[in-house]
Amino acid sequence: MDEITAETGAATGGVKILLRLEGLPLFTGMVMLYASWDGSWLVFALLFFVPDLSFLAYLADARFGALVYNAAHSYMAPVTLLTLGFGFASPLTLSIALIWLAHIGIDRALGYGLKYSAGFGFTHLGRIGRQKDA
Repeated sequence: MDEITAETGAATGGVKILLRLEGLPLFTGMVMLYASWDGSWLVFALLFFVPDLSFLAYLADARFGALVYNAAHSYMAPVTLLTLGFGFASPLTLSIALIWLAHIGIDRALGYGLKYSAGFGFTHLGRIGRQKDA
Protein backbone atom coordinates (compact mmCIF):
# COMPACT_ATOMS: atom_id res chain seq x y z
CA MET A 1 0.00 0.00 0.00
CA ASP A 2 1.53 3.34 -0.98
CA GLU A 3 1.80 6.29 1.39
CA ILE A 4 -1.07 8.29 -0.16
CA THR A 5 -3.45 5.32 -0.01
CA ALA A 6 -2.53 4.68 3.62
CA GLU A 7 -3.18 8.33 4.51
CA THR A 8 -6.45 8.65 2.62
CA GLY A 9 -8.64 5.77 3.67
CA ALA A 10 -12.14 6.19 2.33
CA ALA A 11 -15.47 4.60 3.07
CA THR A 12 -16.37 1.76 0.72
CA GLY A 13 -19.32 -0.44 -0.13
CA GLY A 14 -22.54 0.00 1.79
CA VAL A 15 -21.02 2.53 4.20
CA LYS A 16 -20.02 4.79 1.30
CA ILE A 17 -23.50 4.48 -0.21
CA LEU A 18 -25.13 5.28 3.14
CA LEU A 19 -22.88 8.32 3.69
CA ARG A 20 -23.78 9.66 0.26
CA LEU A 21 -27.49 8.86 0.58
CA GLU A 22 -27.81 10.67 3.90
CA GLY A 23 -26.86 13.86 2.05
CA LEU A 24 -30.14 13.75 0.10
CA PRO A 25 -32.53 14.09 3.06
CA LEU A 26 -30.25 16.75 4.53
CA PHE A 27 -30.42 18.76 1.30
CA THR A 28 -34.16 18.16 0.81
CA GLY A 29 -35.00 18.83 4.44
CA MET A 30 -33.07 22.10 4.58
CA VAL A 31 -34.63 23.33 1.32
CA MET A 32 -38.10 22.41 2.62
CA LEU A 33 -37.45 24.17 5.94
CA TYR A 34 -36.14 27.20 4.08
CA ALA A 35 -39.28 27.24 1.92
CA SER A 36 -41.56 26.91 4.94
CA TRP A 37 -39.52 29.65 6.64
CA ASP A 38 -40.41 31.73 3.57
CA GLY A 39 -36.80 32.67 3.02
CA SER A 40 -35.68 34.74 0.06
CA TRP A 41 -34.74 32.53 -2.89
CA LEU A 42 -32.42 35.27 -4.11
CA VAL A 43 -30.50 35.02 -0.82
CA PHE A 44 -30.53 31.22 -1.17
CA ALA A 45 -29.07 31.44 -4.69
CA LEU A 46 -26.46 33.99 -3.65
CA LEU A 47 -25.26 32.05 -0.59
CA PHE A 48 -25.61 28.44 -1.75
CA PHE A 49 -22.13 28.14 -3.27
CA VAL A 50 -20.30 30.37 -0.77
CA PRO A 51 -18.83 27.35 1.11
CA ASP A 52 -17.14 26.30 -2.14
CA LEU A 53 -15.00 29.43 -2.04
CA SER A 54 -13.04 27.55 0.62
CA PHE A 55 -11.33 25.57 -2.15
CA LEU A 56 -9.31 28.73 -2.87
CA ALA A 57 -7.27 27.86 0.22
CA TYR A 58 -5.70 25.10 -1.91
CA LEU A 59 -3.78 27.89 -3.65
CA ALA A 60 -1.63 28.08 -0.50
CA ASP A 61 -1.06 24.32 -0.18
CA ALA A 62 -2.97 21.06 0.13
CA ARG A 63 -2.81 20.81 3.93
CA PHE A 64 -4.18 24.34 4.45
CA GLY A 65 -6.71 23.80 1.64
CA ALA A 66 -8.04 20.64 3.28
CA LEU A 67 -8.26 22.35 6.67
CA VAL A 68 -10.25 25.32 5.34
CA TYR A 69 -12.43 23.22 3.02
CA ASN A 70 -13.28 20.79 5.83
CA ALA A 71 -14.10 23.64 8.20
CA ALA A 72 -16.56 24.98 5.61
CA HIS A 73 -18.02 21.54 4.83
CA SER A 74 -18.42 19.94 8.24
CA TYR A 75 -21.69 20.10 10.15
CA MET A 76 -20.22 21.83 13.21
CA ALA A 77 -20.50 25.51 12.26
CA PRO A 78 -23.88 25.42 10.47
CA VAL A 79 -25.50 23.33 13.23
CA THR A 80 -24.13 25.79 15.78
CA LEU A 81 -25.60 28.63 13.72
CA LEU A 82 -28.91 26.77 13.45
CA THR A 83 -29.03 26.38 17.22
CA LEU A 84 -28.13 30.02 17.80
CA GLY A 85 -30.66 31.10 15.19
CA PHE A 86 -33.44 29.27 16.99
CA GLY A 87 -32.21 30.31 20.41
CA PHE A 88 -32.03 34.00 19.56
CA ALA A 89 -34.93 33.96 17.07
CA SER A 90 -32.64 35.34 14.36
CA PRO A 91 -34.10 34.87 10.86
CA LEU A 92 -30.84 35.77 9.11
CA THR A 93 -28.82 33.31 11.20
CA LEU A 94 -31.40 30.57 10.54
CA SER A 95 -31.40 31.29 6.82
CA ILE A 96 -27.61 31.09 6.58
CA ALA A 97 -27.56 27.82 8.55
CA LEU A 98 -30.28 26.21 6.42
CA ILE A 99 -28.57 27.22 3.16
CA TRP A 100 -25.17 26.05 4.43
CA LEU A 101 -26.54 22.67 5.51
CA ALA A 102 -28.36 22.27 2.18
CA HIS A 103 -25.05 22.89 0.42
CA ILE A 104 -23.26 20.28 2.51
CA GLY A 105 -26.08 17.80 1.89
CA ILE A 106 -25.94 18.06 -1.88
CA ASP A 107 -22.14 17.95 -1.85
CA ARG A 108 -22.18 14.71 0.14
CA ALA A 109 -24.85 13.20 -2.09
CA LEU A 110 -22.68 14.00 -5.12
CA GLY A 111 -19.65 12.36 -3.49
CA TYR A 112 -17.74 15.46 -2.42
CA GLY A 113 -16.53 14.39 0.97
CA LEU A 114 -14.23 15.89 3.54
CA LYS A 115 -10.70 16.26 2.21
CA TYR A 116 -7.40 14.69 3.14
CA SER A 117 -4.21 16.74 2.94
CA ALA A 118 -2.94 14.55 0.08
CA GLY A 119 -4.92 16.77 -2.31
CA PHE A 120 -8.39 18.00 -3.25
CA GLY A 121 -9.31 14.73 -4.95
CA PHE A 122 -8.79 12.61 -1.81
CA THR A 123 -11.97 12.49 0.28
CA HIS A 124 -13.54 10.37 2.99
CA LEU A 125 -16.00 9.23 0.31
CA GLY A 126 -13.26 8.16 -2.10
CA ARG A 127 -11.34 9.77 -4.93
CA ILE A 128 -12.96 12.46 -7.03
CA GLY A 129 -11.94 14.08 -10.29
CA ARG A 130 -10.28 12.81 -13.42
CA GLN A 131 -7.64 10.82 -11.57
CA LYS A 132 -10.13 8.83 -9.47
CA ASP A 133 -9.83 5.70 -11.63
CA ALA A 134 -6.04 5.89 -11.85
